Amino acid sequence: MLPEQREDQSAVEFVTLEELVPGDHLLRKVEKAIDFGFIRERVKGLYCPNNGRPAIDPVVLFKMLFIGYLFGIRSERQLVREIQVNMAYRWFLRLGLREVVPDASTISQNRRRRFTASTIYQEIFDEIVEQAIRRRLVDGRILYTDSTHLKASANKNRYEEKVAKQSTRKYLAALEEDVGAERALRGKKPLKRRGKDDDDDKTIKVSPVDPDSGYMVREGKPRGFFYLDHRTVDAKHALITDTHVTPANVHDSIPYLDRLDRQMERFKFKTEAVGLDAGYFTAGICKGIEERGLYGVMGYRRPNHLKGYFYKRDFHYNAKEDYYRCPGGQHLQYRTTTRQGYREYVSNPKKCRSCFHAQSCTRSANFTKVLTRHIWQDSKERIDAHRLTDCGKALYSKRKETVERSFADAKQLHGHRYARMRGIRKVSEQCLLAAACQNMKKIALLVAGAFLWLRYTLEPLKSPFYRAMCF
Repeated sequence: MLPEQREDQSAVEFVTLEELVPGDHLLRKVEKAIDFGFIRERVKGLYCPNNGRPAIDPVVLFKMLFIGYLFGIRSERQLVREIQVNMAYRWFLRLGLREVVPDASTISQNRRRRFTASTIYQEIFDEIVEQAIRRRLVDGRILYTDSTHLKASANKNRYEEKVAKQSTRKYLAALEEDVGAERALRGKKPLKRRGKDDDDDKTIKVSPVDPDSGYMVREGKPRGFFYLDHRTVDAKHALITDTHVTPANVHDSIPYLDRLDRQMERFKFKTEAVGLDAGYFTAGICKGIEERGLYGVMGYRRPNHLKGYFYKRDFHYNAKEDYYRCPGGQHLQYRTTTRQGYREYVSNPKKCRSCFHAQSCTRSANFTKVLTRHIWQDSKERIDAHRLTDCGKALYSKRKETVERSFADAKQLHGHRYARMRGIRKVSEQCLLAAACQNMKKIALLVAGAFLWLRYTLEPLKSPFYRAMCF
């Protein structure tokens, strides 16, 4: 017998929101695992205590944003429409079936007027990390860092060319000090002090609609205006411990050491090792990692090489006598140390002119081979040697399961492919909230999984049969 569907939908039913939300829904797990009460305390100073109309609970406003990031709803207007009809969303927000959902403009106006000058987004992210630390889900012993690009809301074909200062690394002062000591030791004249206006200038492309974004030109990456999300992930459960946004034309290595120090200071991490890809393999980063007493492992990138010419590894360096020996047997002697921290080693052009390997060695018109070696090259070589050890291989292999997986989930499930708003401050808000929601989700699933494990492990201990067998 084929039943007919009832057409009348005006029947009155007595139900509660508690009954309508499945017991295993993600939001139930999040509500159980995360304490959101701290939000109200953190923003209390941004509200007038005794004047004006009653405000919407800030916990409700931020929970609305959390729903959008947890379920990949990019539009705040669409988010409000979804909350109106989704019982689980209403349950999470503590809104009744007949209560009005706050308008999308309420979120945007609070962002623009109330939270602009505050650090609430960073505080929310940090508090979620601290809750994970208290649950022993994060220990900070091994940290993995990488970056991913978010497409800015800007046309890549419309731009203005402007002259800007080169991005200077924080270790520039230490480099200049070591270069000065090196030149003094070798009897070279000291370099002139770098003034405020002595930095190298470069011409960059600037978007007229989003000038904070950067024009990205990287091998294997799309060209255009993007932002970079520099993210650090803990090795224990791949929870995110830091996220930092820069324009896409900023090199990965520039903010790394500062962000690493920030995590170790903010969360009291006793970090022992770090895993990075080949983009971070610079002398300054390697030196900084060693100064912090960390075990660093970085990926390998094939060097740029002209076909038919010798590799740099074909020139043997004698550390004791400080010279390079070329494949032809000639010694390349030290000449000077540059401001950038590179020692220059040059050959004798008279010997090179008659050398059998000259055509495979140099393209110089005066037959002079020049090799450079950074004054912190020893740190690079020691860090690079970790890559070939069993410990280094095991540590580096976890990158794809931690930080790379974190970015993949963010792009596929949490709308992390595109910048939702313009300006680095607003994109930072997006990245912090997206990372906080990813952490909430993972904490909730880990806590729920641990609860089920304990339940099914300890339940037999309560049975009369088990007690009879044991006693």
